[in-house]
Amino acid sequence: MSLLNEYEKPTGQHYRILFMSWAGWVFDFYDLILFSFLLIPIGHELHLSNVGLSYVLGASLAATAVGGVVFGILSDRFGRKSVLQWTILTYSIGTFLCGIASSLEVLLFFRIITGFGVGGEWATGQTYVGESFPPKMRGRYGAIMQTGAPFGIVLASIIGGFVAPEIGWRICFFLSVLPALLVVFIRKRLPESDVWLERKSAGVPQPHESKFFQLFSPVHRKLFSKSLVLAIFDMSAYWFTYSWLPGYLHQERQFTLTKSAAWMLVTQAGGLIGYLTFGMMADKIGRRPAYSIYSFVMAIGLVMITIMWNEVVVFPTLALAFMFLVGFGTGMFSGYGPLFAELFPTSIRNTAMGSAFNLARGIQFFTPVIIAVIAEQYGLGGGISLAALFALLTGIWIWTFPETKGKILDT
Repeated sequence: MSLLNEYEKPTGQHYRILFMSWAGWVFDFYDLILFSFLLIPIGHELHLSNVGLSYVLGASLAATAVGGVVFGILSDRFGRKSVLQWTILTYSIGTFLCGIASSLEVLLFFRIITGFGVGGEWATGQTYVGESFPPKMRGRYGAIMQTGAPFGIVLASIIGGFVAPEIGWRICFFLSVLPALLVVFIRKRLPESDVWLERKSAGVPQPHESKFFQLFSPVHRKLFSKSLVLAIFDMSAYWFTYSWLPGYLHQERQFTLTKSAAWMLVTQAGGLIGYLTFGMMADKIGRRPAYSIYSFVMAIGLVMITIMWNEVVVFPTLALAFMFLVGFGTGMFSGYGPLFAELFPTSIRNTAMGSAFNLARGIQFFTPVIIAVIAEQYGLGGGISLAALFALLTGIWIWTFPETKGKILDT
């Protein structure tokens, strides 16, 4: 019997795997961005400063690093399907508990639980999709899964900008336990990754060291180190942009929360188109040139909405166009799942993907704090503008990798 990734065309099983992985990523990102919208009302009620709130936001990002490594190892050992369920349950419970937080310390603890689950979901879902779809279309379907990010941000913008002012931030967190219902559907309707099952049934001898430490073995350490640097550059571009973007529009540009949400929706319209088109472009012209094009587009948009704000805001349509470009450029994140799946063998694929992606995201613990500190001297726009530099570095660094377009997965 053929493996799923050997089929000529996707089947119902392919699409079920894609949808459930995508839905998990929607709510994963929804949680992270919703908290950015709720920072202001939470700060008011709990009497927290911007720097204090930045530590909470940073801690949840740092926890994703631990979750990415732990769940990556578990997925390579126990399978993609089971671990996808565990990650969704973990971040759903953590988000629900945030609604009962009464102090900085309690909120910090619950955000760490949430971040731990968030860290594991992306790599597990992308590994699941990457192992299931045929090589010639791996890029586009990995990109479709990645569109969960803009959909999650759109949902967070609607809830945080339009609903939260009416029902309060605590109720928003209570409602965010609903993604846990996905687990019921995953358990009943999804098959396990047949690539993972084949390797498990083959009884291939495993190295004595743990899967995480295998990443630093002579065979893998150079490639993993380059992958980690790529993820750090790209994550820095993303989180220097989004961790304080709603606050930047609200506090520094005097937008109402509703108007801030509307402008965020424009970035995510760009993001949705960027994620979808990146996959098709990467399958057509290659992973490396696609990364560079989208990274440079993001950098241009960022410079114009921060450093050049006063020049472009006199033409609101032009300012919105650059907000759109910022979102469009983030489409480069669609490249991670296919790229990492093609770089690493099945035995450590999820560990490598989860570790590189989430260690890089964990380092972003410092990003919200750096922006808040820089803002005291140069404003939030000054801190956010650093994202453009990291976007440029991403577009350059990708050329240290081999081109992997259409590669058959190593087992």
